[in-house]
Amino acid sequence: MANVVVVGAQWGDEGKGKIVDWLSERADVIARFQGGHNAGHTLVIDGAVYKLHALPSGVVRGGKLSVVGNGVVLDPWHLLEEIETLRGQGVEITPDTLMIAENTPLILPYHGELDRAREEAASKGTKIGTTGRGIGPCYEDKVGRRAVRVADLADEATLEARVDRALQHHDPLRKGLGVEAIDRDVLIARLKAVAPAILPFAAPVWKVLSEKRKAGKRILFEGAQGALLDIDFGTYPFVTSSNVIAGQAATGTGIGPGGIDFVLGIVKAYTTRVGEGPFPTELQDGDGQRLGERGHEFGTTTGRQRRCGWFDACLVRQSCAISGVNGIALTKLDVLDGFETLKICIGYDLDGTRLDHLPTAADAQARCTPVYEEMPGWTESTEGARSWADLPANAIKYVRRVEELIDCPVALLSTSPEREDTILVTDPFAD
Repeated sequence: MANVVVVGAQWGDEGKGKIVDWLSERADVIARFQGGHNAGHTLVIDGAVYKLHALPSGVVRGGKLSVVGNGVVLDPWHLLEEIETLRGQGVEITPDTLMIAENTPLILPYHGELDRAREEAASKGTKIGTTGRGIGPCYEDKVGRRAVRVADLADEATLEARVDRALQHHDPLRKGLGVEAIDRDVLIARLKAVAPAILPFAAPVWKVLSEKRKAGKRILFEGAQGALLDIDFGTYPFVTSSNVIAGQAATGTGIGPGGIDFVLGIVKAYTTRVGEGPFPTELQDGDGQRLGERGHEFGTTTGRQRRCGWFDACLVRQSCAISGVNGIALTKLDVLDGFETLKICIGYDLDGTRLDHLPTAADAQARCTPVYEEMPGWTESTEGARSWADLPANAIKYVRRVEELIDCPVALLSTSPEREDTILVTDPFAD
């Protein structure tokens, strides 16, 4: 059986939730491999709306095993709130349907406090646009070997030792930022109180996934954010704190690279971004406003309005190459209905030099201006189309041109938030 990795190929918000939900119906296991609750997925199923942040999208599907991998950083209190919210919507979540890797780092209250204090102290132009939920500081603790992990909740002596090591680092930092010291006893008491609710979900995820793979089960690996926010290959420093590209699915769950059979890149038919950082095709005119209004471009997690712009083929081609994307799922094509003319970025001008990729240096990225190719739009509606025959000729031409420019075929085409409004071209789960 094929195992599939789903990654966003832009700056996130590409519509991964719907696509993962669409694929999860045929998967046996859905595994989240990076990020934290700073990213969100919105699922619409039979008219019901589910908003997920920490949990894998497959958790709303009965009969599936959902997994939170070790590449994720997890706020235990937020997780329990999210579980209760979904239970209130009729979703059954038990240790039989949800597993959390024992080596998953925990986001603790001081991570969010540090995150927000740093952002407030940053001068204009140096703010990252973080959600302030502690994701970055938790990843820092993981790399610094001072994280408190899920398994540590099972032993009081180990837990206290882990907390003491972390506070040796954090208290001096807080003092420098003018933030009061952490109350050790209160923190440990909170962790001991939450442990009985979290530990039943803890498991050696690498072992479980290995067994599932040997048994021929289909595994769907789900990432958060998008490849352009990758800590190594994104628009640094305006990026997230983890690797977002497809290779992280292996290290973020323990499956091993040989367990990945197909990489599906999720790509919006235009471009959006939340927060700070370069955005060569950003539109600050009526077209940009129209894309935002038609696409309902507000962040699931933050509620912040997304910046909108024309499709950037150069950036998507980069993302597809770095993640080894086998096919893309092109989403929100219907948002482009009614535009008389559409533009696609096919290159950049950097101080008079033509580039076919976005440079690495931040100052060079900021100076890049897009080189556009224009295409005729269409007046007919594509919303709800479920076959190529339902699409206007110019819409098909647009899709085909996107394929050519990004050097990657379209595997799925999404024409509305409803999961049924999907055109299947290539089955990612095909053996």
